[in-house]
Amino acid sequence: MSIQTVGIIGAGTMGNGIAQACAVVGLRVVMVDISETAVAKGLATIAGSLDRLIKKDKLTAAQKDAALALITTATDYAALAGAQIVIEAATENEALKVRILQQLDAQLAPEVIVATNTSSISITKLAAATQRADRFIGMHFFNPVPMMALVEIIRGLQTSDATHEAVKALSQRLGKSPITVKNAPGFVVNRILIPMINEAFFVLAEGIATPEDIDAGMKLGCNQPIGPLALADMIGLDVCLAVMNVYMAEYNDSKYRPAPLLKEMVAAGWLGRKSGRGVYTY
Repeated sequence: MSIQTVGIIGAGTMGNGIAQACAVVGLRVVMVDISETAVAKGLATIAGSLDRLIKKDKLTAAQKDAALALITTATDYAALAGAQIVIEAATENEALKVRILQQLDAQLAPEVIVATNTSSISITKLAAATQRADRFIGMHFFNPVPMMALVEIIRGLQTSDATHEAVKALSQRLGKSPITVKNAPGFVVNRILIPMINEAFFVLAEGIATPEDIDAGMKLGCNQPIGPLALADMIGLDVCLAVMNVYMAEYNDSKYRPAPLLKEMVAAGWLGRKSGRGVYTY
């Protein structure tokens, strides 16, 4: 399959990042969200991101204009009619994703591939909610999408080889380095990463070290570019908690018990950078 037009559901952080990554390599993009305000905000974010690349001499003004010209926005799934693949990048909520995917399924031509950008939800389960399970796959991008090289390509039990190869080729065209992953809660990266972050909250709650020293320890001792608590603030504490809850429900293993401090901070609305306060204050 030759992919020339990519539909994207969601104009938020992940959606607009994916849209930018597609447009800068010459793919047409249709970015859909629930309101004109949402898509306008997403488009403005892309323009700002491209401006920063120009300032760093990684992009020219002409390339920025060309990329933005390839992006159209809409609030109706009917605008996706010309897409060969649609990437759903809505909030990490299973019920919401199922509802969106079923609406898409009814709207799109049978041959269109549907991918979901999820960090923890079962691809097999989401695929079963559609009538195109063999043409359904996971594409887990990492934030910030334009800068991060990795894409986890997750095959559900039903995903066809042709679908996998088409999505792998698309990922490579975007300049990403894809890895193929079997369907399992958390896949590879988050299966390792989020429990590490959760453990950092246990360490913090026990008063073993300050947030700054916990992060400095992991940066200097493990060569991580950012400490686990600062990373949690960047990801969103609510997202970290949601992923841990998925692991606990799926594996029924106490090692995935969310740290009580993490739960309490989410209950307080301290979600990290996006709320202005998490482990740190922004």
